Amino acid sequence: MTILQQSIPVPLPGGDILNLQRFTGAAPGPPVLMLHGAIENGRIFYSGSGRGLAPYLARNGFDVYVADLRGRGRSTPPIDRSSRFGQSEAITEDIPACAEAIRRIRGPVPQQWIAHSWGGVLFSSVLARFPEYIKQVSSLVYFGSKRTIRVWNLHRILKVDLVWKWVCPLACLIAGYLPARQLWIGSDSETAKSYRQSAAWVKNDAWVDSDDGFDYGAAVKKRSLPPIWYIAAENDHALGHPRDVRDFMESAGRQQCRYTVLSRTNGNRHDYDHITMLTHPDAVRDHFPGVLAWLREHNHNDEAHKGAERGTDPFNQH
Repeated sequence: MTILQQSIPVPLPGGDILNLQRFTGAAPGPPVLMLHGAIENGRIFYSGSGRGLAPYLARNGFDVYVADLRGRGRSTPPIDRSSRFGQSEAITEDIPACAEAIRRIRGPVPQQWIAHSWGGVLFSSVLARFPEYIKQVSSLVYFGSKRTIRVWNLHRILKVDLVWKWVCPLACLIAGYLPARQLWIGSDSETAKSYRQSAAWVKNDAWVDSDDGFDYGAAVKKRSLPPIWYIAAENDHALGHPRDVRDFMESAGRQQCRYTVLSRTNGNRHDYDHITMLTHPDAVRDHFPGVLAWLREHNHNDEAHKGAERGTDPFNQH
C-alpha cells in the first residue's frame, strides 16, 4: 500500500505553530493521534525510511497523526531561553488543538490515542480536565508511561537522581531551557517550566497543576476513562519500569485497562527497553500486530470505514 505523508500546521493563539505529521493510505481509515514524551518529539513513531508504528498503522488502514508539541520537532519556533510555556499549556492548549485539527479534517468521528512515556500522563491529564474528550476517544495505548518513579536500582540513580534531578536543573539555569539533545539525554529540548512541572509530578504523589491548582489526580478518579492498554518493557529499568507503569495504571481512574510487559518470558522476541519498544526492527512482527488488533477491536468509527470504502482522497478533505 502506498502511504501518503503530509505536514499539517496547527496554529496556536500566541502565534506558535504545532506540527501534525499525517500518514495515511489512499482513503482515510479511522483516525489515530500519537503523542511523544518528554525530551523527545514525534519521530519516536516514524523514521525517514518509513519504519515505525505510524507508517505501520497507516499501511494497515488507519489515518495517523503524529503530534510535535510546541517547540519540538517540526513545530515552530523551536524552544530557546525565551520560551515560557510548559506542560500546563500542552494539556490545556496543544493537545486539544491537535485533536480539534483532526476533527476538522475528519469530522466528528471517534479518535484513538497512542502515547509514549510522558505523553500518556499528558493524555490522561487532558481526559481528567476535559471530560468531553472521553466521549470522543474510543481507546488509548500507552508505551512506557509512568507518572511517578518509585523503583530503586542503579539505572534510577544514574538517570533520575543524578541526571534528571541534578544535571537538568543546572542546564536549565545556565541555558534558560533544557537542551536535552546537546546533552545526549534526549532527542529534543524542554522549556525550563516544562522540566520543572514534570519533575514535580515524578517526585510527588500530588498530581496538581502548578499554574492554577487543578487537581488531576482527584478529577481522574471521578471519570470513567476509555479502555487503555499500558505496555511496559522488561529492560526499561528507570524511565518506564514495569512496576511504575502499573502504578500509573492503578492510580489513573476507572478504566477497562490492559497491562503487558514486553519480554522474552512473555513470548516476545526481545527484552525491549524504553526506546526499542517502538524503534526495534522486530517490533513490526512482534507486538505492533497486537496494537493493530487492539485498535481494530476498539474502533467505533463507522463513518471512517464508509470513507475508506468510497476511496476518498484524504488530502482533499480540508
